[in-house]
Amino acid sequence: MPTPMSTPRLQLTTTGARSGQEHTVTLGFRRRPDDGAPLIVASDGDRSRLPDWYGDVLAHPMVRVQLDGETFAAIAVPYAPAAPVESAAGESSDQPAAGESPDPAVALKRIEPQENEGDGAPPQRIDTLAAKLLEVHTWLRAQLRHLRTEADAHLAALADHQGSGEPPAPGLGMQIRQHCLAFCDSLAFHHSSEDAHLFPAMADHHPHLREALDRLREEHLTVARLKDGLLALLADAGRSGSAQPQRFRAELDRMNSELLAHLDYEEESLLPALAEIPWPPAPPAAE
Repeated sequence: MPTPMSTPRLQLTTTGARSGQEHTVTLGFRRRPDDGAPLIVASDGDRSRLPDWYGDVLAHPMVRVQLDGETFAAIAVPYAPAAPVESAAGESSDQPAAGESPDPAVALKRIEPQENEGDGAPPQRIDTLAAKLLEVHTWLRAQLRHLRTEADAHLAALADHQGSGEPPAPGLGMQIRQHCLAFCDSLAFHHSSEDAHLFPAMADHHPHLREALDRLREEHLTVARLKDGLLALLADAGRSGSAQPQRFRAELDRMNSELLAHLDYEEESLLPALAEIPWPPAPPAAE
């Protein structure tokens, strides 16, 4: 086993489950065997309680990770290994004694800045506000597509189960839950930022777009109601210990229809004007 001094470390920045404020902690980590993702163990050493950051990532899965001089965004997903987890030094982790439950572990799945639509196209250069908006929209589309694929796979596993073996869990699963929370948090942040900053500025500088901006604001409200419906299903699952995968999948279909139409209309309406605005913004001129 590596000594404490040789254990690799990372910095994890979470959003407080109650406060909504950012908190940063330094943690040791290992690598997930299947894909090498950083894996952190939720333990205070004596197994008496779970650390605060674990409750934070269950409430807000979007986190920031600083590792090897690099900072990147990630989605935190609780991880239940089928075999001992390897340390960064290639050795097996300590296993709990007989009768003890293992400490929960969390995998940090890195979020790539751009995820294309599967056409093999290289990432686009982000040098205008139009390109930045497309980057965000591409990520939202990719995450929604990923969520629907995960839900389909879960429903197919439930339908295909036969025999006496253990069936898939009847609920939605922790991975689907965390990805859905991360998607909803990102969607809410994006739309609230547009309502508070982008749309008022666009209305001032491009009066001919005010009708389109009013429509986009109304569509934000529709999408927000659908988002709240998904979150309510997740909250019910957390309270009762069960979920309704078929209903969840139906709500995802509604979200898919409304959100994709909204994103398409926003791009059609705003991209020509946004293409004239450099990104990142130029610093203010010195007086």
